[in-house]
Amino acid sequence: MKIVTWNINGIRTFGGGIKKALDSLGADIICIQETKVTRDLLDERTAIVDGYNSYFSFSRGRSGYSGVATYCIDSATPSAAEEGLTGLLTSHEGAVGCYGDQTEFCSEELQLLDNEGRVVITQHTIMFQEKEQTVTVINVYCPRADPEKPERKQFKLQFYKLLQRRAEAILKDGSHVIVLGDINTSHRQIDHCDPSDNEDFGENPGRKWLNAFLHSGREDEEMKEEESEVTSSETFHSGKFVDTFRFFHPTRTSAFTCWNTLTGARQTNYGTRIDYVFADCLLAKEQFVAADIMPEVEGSDHCPVWGQLSCSLRPSSKPPPFCTRYLPEFAGRQQKLSRFLVKVDQKSTPSEQRDALPGSQEEEERRENLNPPGAGNVSGEKRSLTSDSVVPKGKKTKTVKTCLNPNTSLLSFFKPKLTNAVPSTEAPVKHCEKALHMGEVTSSQNTQKASSPSEDAPPVTSSVPEDTELVSDGSPQLCTSSTTEESHKRVATKPLTPHLTAGHPEAKKGSSLGFWKSVFHGPPPPPPCKVHGEPCVLRTVKKEGPNVGKQFFVCARPQGHASNPAARCNFFAWVEKGK
Repeated sequence: MKIVTWNINGIRTFGGGIKKALDSLGADIICIQETKVTRDLLDERTAIVDGYNSYFSFSRGRSGYSGVATYCIDSATPSAAEEGLTGLLTSHEGAVGCYGDQTEFCSEELQLLDNEGRVVITQHTIMFQEKEQTVTVINVYCPRADPEKPERKQFKLQFYKLLQRRAEAILKDGSHVIVLGDINTSHRQIDHCDPSDNEDFGENPGRKWLNAFLHSGREDEEMKEEESEVTSSETFHSGKFVDTFRFFHPTRTSAFTCWNTLTGARQTNYGTRIDYVFADCLLAKEQFVAADIMPEVEGSDHCPVWGQLSCSLRPSSKPPPFCTRYLPEFAGRQQKLSRFLVKVDQKSTPSEQRDALPGSQEEEERRENLNPPGAGNVSGEKRSLTSDSVVPKGKKTKTVKTCLNPNTSLLSFFKPKLTNAVPSTEAPVKHCEKALHMGEVTSSQNTQKASSPSEDAPPVTSSVPEDTELVSDGSPQLCTSSTTEESHKRVATKPLTPHLTAGHPEAKKGSSLGFWKSVFHGPPPPPPCKVHGEPCVLRTVKKEGPNVGKQFFVCARPQGHASNPAARCNFFAWVEKGK
């Protein structure tokens, strides 16, 4: 049995597809954090992956925030699953249960702790030494303590406390427990790239909680070599869980799982280890055979962490009700064709169909099916000129007024010509007159002739052939629909290059461009940093404060430890105003 956890920093960033990414990890149970997707944005390709069954928890307060998901291969289908730590989000059978003592939390606090989509719990059946056992996997994305928001620090500590109560309650009930995910706290100094930068490193409340949550006693032989760099001021506790990575690699340094990608810190491995696979002490001692990190896997600011057990999984015959495939949008209950068909009343009169106003897109589609364009009565009735036939399909509108004159509406110019309708020459004539209005050219004789055609005259089209263009340069030209060869040549061969005048916008472009260049200066040339002599990069202060919006130069190399010659030096220079 292999299990993997990975903070992917957005599930929609998988360019090669979610199945390819899952298969590349080669695990039975894959727990991902920070999906940044809500239920309304989850597509079927991500939710229903061939060969897997998935379980999602979404943030209910903010879109594109938090969220966790657990993917299990079909041979590792869980027997129970639910989201959250409190049980308030569970309203179905097949839940894991065992919520522990929650009397210390008020009901409003419990609801807030489960409102951000941070936990998915699955329970699996395993076989170990021909004995059937249960293991519960808690996929968790712990909150971050924003230093600018003091209330989030308390929120994080309360979340830790609730997580511990739930995990220990499940363990007490007889199941093995694995807690894995982004814990958002580096435990020891060995798990941090530069612990000296943090004053009172060991006094951090998150680290104190980890000390109590994890087993760090020296009773077992396997734990004697653990944490050789622990300072004498740190105390040891007998928690019920083990950090499986440190169980197998107690003294490995520079083993980080998270880096600041904005500063290029991953290039110099200047990061922290905040992603873990915790297991109860008995499970870690008896069944875990390996655990490690995967820093070579890119695609996020975190890397995957995995653990392998000697036991085998026994799949459930059917996924629990919390499985994503049972959501109505993916289960097929909303995909029946009958839900999209409208029963047509053949006895309805045309007047009743005409009087109904389109109140929605469905209503428009229904009325268009009843009266398709070009069908029905096209013998010249005014009904053919109403908005029923000119409102574009799919456009929502509240009220469409009936228009007796089609030339009073812009949409009438896009109305398809009816074959049996009497042609009108008024529209093209007016259109041409407007086109020549800027040149103040009129031809009363030809206009009168075009506006008063004889009854035997052929139909006049309202469009110019596709291979010609109408132009107006101020010279007297007659705009008619005549199809003589001479008029075709005049229109087709007219030069299209406009004559620039002093008042033309193109003539002003050069002067205005020079004006704006004199007002706005480009970025100043970057100075070289003092240590490497390389051009610096320009940055802008985004943190709220007196310097917000100000620009400065820093070394262009990636962030790293001060002892690393390939890392960024400490060069810093403000950009002076006016430069």
